[in-house]
Amino acid sequence: MRLIDIDRIRSDTPAASRLVYLHNAGAALMPTPVVAAMKQHIDLESEIGGYAAADRESDRLDAVYRSVANLLNAAPDEIALMENATVAWQMAFYALPFRAGDRILTAEAEYAANYVAFLQVAKRTGAVIDVVPSDASGELDIHALERMIDERVKLIAITWVPTNGGLVNPAATIGRIARAHGIPYLLDACQAVGQMQVDVEAIGCDMLSATGRKFLRGPRGTGFLYVRRPLLRQLEPPMIDHFAAPWVARNYYQLRDDARRFETWENNYAARLGLGVAVDYALAIGLDPIEQRCRMLADRLRSGLASVRGVTIRDLGRMPGAIVSFTMDGYEADAIVDSAAAAGITIGASHPSSTRIDADVRKLPVIVRASPHYYNTEAEIDRLVEHLTGLAQQ
Repeated sequence: MRLIDIDRIRSDTPAASRLVYLHNAGAALMPTPVVAAMKQHIDLESEIGGYAAADRESDRLDAVYRSVANLLNAAPDEIALMENATVAWQMAFYALPFRAGDRILTAEAEYAANYVAFLQVAKRTGAVIDVVPSDASGELDIHALERMIDERVKLIAITWVPTNGGLVNPAATIGRIARAHGIPYLLDACQAVGQMQVDVEAIGCDMLSATGRKFLRGPRGTGFLYVRRPLLRQLEPPMIDHFAAPWVARNYYQLRDDARRFETWENNYAARLGLGVAVDYALAIGLDPIEQRCRMLADRLRSGLASVRGVTIRDLGRMPGAIVSFTMDGYEADAIVDSAAAAGITIGASHPSSTRIDADVRKLPVIVRASPHYYNTEAEIDRLVEHLTGLAQQ
């Protein structure tokens, strides 16, 4: 296993010298090469104009597609670069045709942005949303999924790593089931990309959406969409422009053959370059060592929290990832977040409305969310535990 040079990486992360940053499931700290790439392009735009800057950097901009494809074990023509993960997910979902009685299968821990889209399509078309129950570990129950499949199921759509804790759903097993039945499979990988290996061939998903700002350590306002080539050419995006579908005759347009049919002509080139550098940065370190270190730090945090009086760890799953969720008797989540911030520790909170079904089933309040990443140290994990121990003693 390749070793991570923590000292070098922390030197690329200047803020790490002045605060304990454990909010990577929200928006991670960008490494200096990412920031430099964006600043350089903005400077270039100011010197020669946006069009000329894009022309000059066209090779580097095209290389971003190859970088993302390498990250996912996909082909560059299966990748679309988007403004964010929500747009990426929506462009895939709303391109799928639904009719009355069609069924959408999803998980209990599905993210709010996705679920409200299910509700809208159900209202418009008469499609039905069916939630697959969780097993005893909290993961999507794959046996229940198999039992629920019939000829009316037109989509399986799940969030791989939900926003409200360390649960890691069995994405690859779901993929094998979906493929065996010929059902399109849409995977929200926002919290997975950057903290673990993501191989679309091994997973078996037909569509995957993700963001740049979380564990990938890219800029805000970036995301991407993967669509498997055989499905890609069957889908017409819900919205198009003349980049996605060139106007080839007065009364005729022709959709692009690649995933860029889901894009529009205008975009933030500086942010795209930053995304590309972030992807290359993660690939250079290696996703296997990143995942190993993320899990080690998260496990250390859970072990420490278990010793703090009044703390209840809220994570589910057999092998939870690098999002650690908990509550603490006598303290609201937001108060804990504020108290930690005053001590130089950045963490976050997750509200029940972001994963309403799971929150209702488990009767969850607002929970605290701490999400370590590979650039964090064991001492930083211990510092959060010590801070919470101090609160418990008050």
